[in-house]
Amino acid sequence: MPLHIVLHEPLIPANTGNIARSCAATGAHLHLIHPLGFSTEDRYLKRAGLDYWHAVQVHHYDSFEHFAEVQGSEAGTFYFVETWGEKLYTEVAFQDGDYIILGKETTGLPEELTNRYREQTIRIPMSGATRSVNLSNCAAIVLFEGLRQLGFPGLS
Repeated sequence: MPLHIVLHEPLIPANTGNIARSCAATGAHLHLIHPLGFSTEDRYLKRAGLDYWHAVQVHHYDSFEHFAEVQGSEAGTFYFVETWGEKLYTEVAFQDGDYIILGKETTGLPEELTNRYREQTIRIPMSGATRSVNLSNCAAIVLFEGLRQLGFPGLS
């Protein structure tokens, strides 16, 4: 089973396009939780994803609850990436089928979600010089750590 990238209400089309390209390169599935801050027809979204959109499995949901309901109890672990997570992203043991969940660029994930899943909230270490790392970079960093732990399945 592939790893999954979940974007909760992303705002910037270029970030989503870059993440889609990473998904195409790795076989990860992309899940988009609406509302989005752009149209999926946006030229910047398409440009950032280049001509790889055909290679990405993209799923759309009306809300996080809708996403969780569709994925069901058989889903892999949900890992929420936030700047304040108590565990580093390298301290979790990723398994096939796990979900890497990232929030919108301006505010991150809703507090009610991260409170509910506090033990599954992870972070990327950084200096105090910035508030956060770019969303598409965060997705790539955590995705490739998960793939590394799994032995880069299906990748050469």
